[in-house]
Amino acid sequence: MAEVRPGTFSIVALDPSSGEIGVAVASKFLAVGAVVPWAQAGAGGIATQAWANLSYGPEGLRLLASGETAEAVLQRLVDADGNREHRQVGVVDAWGRAAAWTGSDCIPWAGHRLGDGFTCQGNILVGPEVVEAMAETFERTPGPLPERLLTALAAGQREGGDSRGQQSSALLVVKEGGSYGGYLDRYIDLRVDDHPAPVEELQRLLGLHRLYFPTAQRSFTELAGETAREVQRILRRLGFYQGEVTGIYDDATRDAFRRFCSVENFEERWREDHLVDREVLHYLRRRYGAGS
Repeated sequence: MAEVRPGTFSIVALDPSSGEIGVAVASKFLAVGAVVPWAQAGAGGIATQAWANLSYGPEGLRLLASGETAEAVLQRLVDADGNREHRQVGVVDAWGRAAAWTGSDCIPWAGHRLGDGFTCQGNILVGPEVVEAMAETFERTPGPLPERLLTALAAGQREGGDSRGQQSSALLVVKEGGSYGGYLDRYIDLRVDDHPAPVEELQRLLGLHRLYFPTAQRSFTELAGETAREVQRILRRLGFYQGEVTGIYDDATRDAFRRFCSVENFEERWREDHLVDREVLHYLRRRYGAGS
């Protein structure tokens, strides 16, 4: 099946400071992340929706990677499509140039808004206020691109979003060497396929991604004294540590803590010295501490 009909609202954007390119999308449609978002580091990002032509994704990225501008790629895609008036597509290239198309036969409300380094588009929406809120929110929100994209998506949902309701959402962000292990460009690829509040759930998943896959900006605290005793008590209660609660971060405590971090998928935050990542300590206290 090459064509599907998800009513949708999405944003495609580039962060020139990090080189990240991303797409965030929500829809009253099952697994919208399998249809709408496409991105390639060093090339650009594409959202293909309405009566979606999925070939716009790989073909558009191929053209962007060859050096064509967002506007040129958009024109080539729609000019070659006999059903162009049923299509909606947003494109941002690696230089931040944005272009969008909303065919005249897209189900209303349908439209788009372009900005500096981004494009917002949607169809079957409650009204233009959805894409307006997304664009305005994205422009005034500081911080990393993934958070900005989801903040904009949430703003669109607060204005009513898809007029049929909510079902799925997705966030795709790429950058060179951004994947697990640095092998690919797929930095963040999160999907909520069927959920009563998919945008909120997607924000929760991004929070987990940040927890398990930290950025370079991290803070640490020393495992000694009362902090070490607290960790030993929790690890002993969980069955990882069998020793006495001494407040000394010795080899037995380190081995127990290492096993805990392995079980909880904190390998990316593990340290062999006497310091602990503050996010790991906060997680340990919040989930397994006294009163949990």
